[in-house]
Amino acid sequence: MLYESTRGKIHSFSAARAIKSGMAPDGGLFVPSVPIHITKQQLNGLVGVSYQERALYILNLFLTDFTPAQLKESITGSYHQKNFPGPKIAPVKKLNAGLYLLELWHGPTGAFKDFALQILPYLLHYAVTKTGEDKKIAILVATSGDTGKAALEGFKDVEGTKIIVFYPAEGVSKIQELQMVTQEGSNVRVVAVRGNFDQTQRGVKEIFKEMPYLLPESPCCFSSANSINWGRLVPQIVYYFSAYLDLQKQGEITPPEEINFVVPTGNFGNILAAFYARQMGLPVRKLICATNQNNVLADFIRTGFYDRNRIFYQTISPSMDILVASNLERLLYEVTGHKAVKVEKWMTDLQEKGRFQVDNDVLEKVKAIFWSDFATDEETLTTIKDTYRQYDYVLDPHTAVGKNVYAKYFSQTGDASKTVLVSTASPFKFCPHVVKAILGEKATQNKSAFELLDVLARTTGLEIPPGLKNLAQKTVRHTLVIDPAGMKQTVINSLTS
Repeated sequence: MLYESTRGKIHSFSAARAIKSGMAPDGGLFVPSVPIHITKQQLNGLVGVSYQERALYILNLFLTDFTPAQLKESITGSYHQKNFPGPKIAPVKKLNAGLYLLELWHGPTGAFKDFALQILPYLLHYAVTKTGEDKKIAILVATSGDTGKAALEGFKDVEGTKIIVFYPAEGVSKIQELQMVTQEGSNVRVVAVRGNFDQTQRGVKEIFKEMPYLLPESPCCFSSANSINWGRLVPQIVYYFSAYLDLQKQGEITPPEEINFVVPTGNFGNILAAFYARQMGLPVRKLICATNQNNVLADFIRTGFYDRNRIFYQTISPSMDILVASNLERLLYEVTGHKAVKVEKWMTDLQEKGRFQVDNDVLEKVKAIFWSDFATDEETLTTIKDTYRQYDYVLDPHTAVGKNVYAKYFSQTGDASKTVLVSTASPFKFCPHVVKAILGEKATQNKSAFELLDVLARTTGLEIPPGLKNLAQKTVRHTLVIDPAGMKQTVINSLTS
């Protein structure tokens, strides 16, 4: 399997070269040159095997220049009991007769990003070896909250790497921030940026384009742990297959029965992984894209018009506070039949004008697969409260956005297909809002986010995740706060000091 850029100027990259590079040199994103298909017989053969075996089978289809032994070592080193305690790596819980929850937050940082960012250091290590790279790898990350900690945890003290994480100051939850700024590791640096996630992400992309000229004698080459890196995205395809196979194993569905997936998303990477699973042949009827009040994706899927020139809202689901969804570029490349000229025109319009509009035939192809709506903060809080009272189940705000949007989908379409809601984060990561929803605002008054961890645990009977226990007592190691214009110099200083 070879990879090419969505901008059309880069072709025939191996998986190893694509993963090592992160972004394509022409500014695009790497995608497989040809689609991969899986047969019904192959799918049935994965029903009775473990998550690790499913991962090996799926990744082997995409990462063909990695040996099975290398992939197996990467998988077993990532998906094990220490990282993912419990009987299942990605359990599927039944909420009611038609709705299930795919819990992706049982990893070391309490968010779905752990599935990709535990294995990416292994894949990058092999990619560097295969491409003959003799420089250290500098991992640059822009995070809206969860990616940063997951990347830091995955890459800390990994030989031959440095990792620099930028996050929007005041744009993540207090617990997310403290997870990052207390991060240990000799090769890590965490920097707050005065601005929102879109400004932070734009800064990282500019660094990728300009750093070879700004720092030509750099001791490092650059890669990314954001979902712009194909090595970040491809492991996420696995858990969509795993969810379907688990439902089949449990007798909840009978192939070739189609199901829906509801995915709360901001940067479009998580739901794009579901798109690739569907493209491969997983029986998926509809992909329901759930957004918060920063509803640029919902508007696009409904109208074909993408416009980031709008008010930016800081919401209680901060990991989705994004107005420029990078991975949409990959989807557009796929639904246009790999027409890079069109994609590059739209991406140029987005960069220069802040908006673009796709052709009607492209919009119809998108709408045939996707449906989208958004939830306000008030709706999100109500959904958390109602779900707890009705089902004794605790949702984090992002998953609650998904459940609210699914209710709107069902109301408007009447589609009674079995549906899996992707649960992206532990409710403890956003406990002030979760406690407020369940117990009322008075229960949160005069209490820190860390005191509310105990309140939430006592109220629900859930255990505080190990990665969040005693977080308030950890030493803050990273205190730098900069303007977006200072990001490039910060990287130069980090790599040359």
